[in-house]
Amino acid sequence: MTSIWLDRAETFTSDPFEPGSSYDTVVAGAGLTGLVTALLLARSGQTVLVLEARYPGAVTTGNTTAKVTLLQGTFLAQLARQYSRKQVQAYVDGNLEGQAWLLRYMEEHKVPFQTRDAYTYAASAQGTEKLREEVSAGTTAGLDMEYVRDPGLPFPVHGAVRLANQAQINPVEVLDTLVSDIRSRGGSVVGGVRLQDVTGGGPATIHTDHGTVTANEVVLATGIPVLDRGLYFAKLKPSRSYAAALQLQEDQAPPPGMYISVEQPTHSLRDYEMDGRRLLLVGGHGHHVGRARSEKHQLGSLVDWAVQQYPGSVVTHTWSAQDYMPVNLMPFFGKLPRGKGHVYFGTGYNKWGMTNAVAAAVGISADILGGHVPWAKTIHRRVSSPAAAASAVSLNAGVAAKLATGWGQLAAEGLKKGKEQPAAEPAPVVPAPVVPADGEGKVYREGTKPVAVSTVNGTTCKLSAVCTHMGGILHWNDSEMTWDCPLHGSRFTNEGQLLEGPATKDLPRAGKA
Repeated sequence: MTSIWLDRAETFTSDPFEPGSSYDTVVAGAGLTGLVTALLLARSGQTVLVLEARYPGAVTTGNTTAKVTLLQGTFLAQLARQYSRKQVQAYVDGNLEGQAWLLRYMEEHKVPFQTRDAYTYAASAQGTEKLREEVSAGTTAGLDMEYVRDPGLPFPVHGAVRLANQAQINPVEVLDTLVSDIRSRGGSVVGGVRLQDVTGGGPATIHTDHGTVTANEVVLATGIPVLDRGLYFAKLKPSRSYAAALQLQEDQAPPPGMYISVEQPTHSLRDYEMDGRRLLLVGGHGHHVGRARSEKHQLGSLVDWAVQQYPGSVVTHTWSAQDYMPVNLMPFFGKLPRGKGHVYFGTGYNKWGMTNAVAAAVGISADILGGHVPWAKTIHRRVSSPAAAASAVSLNAGVAAKLATGWGQLAAEGLKKGKEQPAAEPAPVVPAPVVPADGEGKVYREGTKPVAVSTVNGTTCKLSAVCTHMGGILHWNDSEMTWDCPLHGSRFTNEGQLLEGPATKDLPRAGKA
């Protein structure tokens, strides 16, 4: 599963990593947040190192549908129900600045983008009330939103909100430009090196899987903070969603704007031109990471929906992405608690990272350089509502229940976190299952240890089935052939290499398969 943005011949060439070297700022993560932050700091004259565990755009930025818009479903209406008008205005102002910065940067560097009207549509009569709430919230914040009857879709709807003159981009082209720009200003962008810890504060020591470096400031732009200070993993819901590109029939054309539905499962649409073909991109059908009965089914149901709307269309690409949803709705960015004032982070963009990532980068760089950003200060002073507190309690109760369920299922086979379950009679030792069929993975008990076994492309691997972050029992993702943690969203390849999430270490082997 490779996104349409990452399906290309170009390969990233890493700068050398030099253990023992020192910098003004080290940025972990080469997505949009990390690279824009690094560029803003490099422009100020700082020496900057960007560390990326894989390659730029490997995680969310390279797998987004890449809409640069202030019409974000019905998100402003949700904010208005929980926050003051001043807080909602600060969110809008930050997103407007993020949007303006990004599009201005693309124009200056001749990176193409397309202007499109953005629509949130209701496929049911019940959804129209949410549309009217969004128009009210948006216009109160100064956005020129309007309610329309016909948004130009090929299927019937009950109405839509329109915000004109928004944009859509190829996000990887932006990342390529940012990497070159950072390097031209003396910065380094290193791939294949993972930040694992930060200690000290004057300067800080950055521990990686390839050695240590030091820096006065550290920025975590890793999707979710990979340091557990502040417990942000307990304030964010990890969500996995799906996307596909479709080649339409000659007598068909993608709709003229960018679209997202009010109803669940979400359906997002936009167009993209590639090799003279105008493709339709669809996205949606998200779920909590590691808790879907079948990820393959989730993707398949999205594709089935798209083909029903555009009969005869042919899928050219499918992929998925991971986003982090804060229980109190508002994104987090700024100084990380217990970072001694020298560790910064950005997370929780609610699937609208093209504007929020740049806004967070502006806020973080201003904090480091001593600037003043009024909307950022207002967002920092937010107070969680009772509804947000209840959501946090519910989320973490669900995490605890999932943790207990995972271990409990193994305990029923005679296992409880590495110790045999006390019982009147010894629990039977469950034998290893037969070698899974290709593309399948299973979790079982081997002696006293939970084991994850999978077969991919004819190779069978046996790993620890325990997430290296907080001990969750892993779930086999049958769409991407990965091991996903249902607690906080860490993900690993079938061979145990860490892909993303708050974990910082690979899965250990459970013995030769």
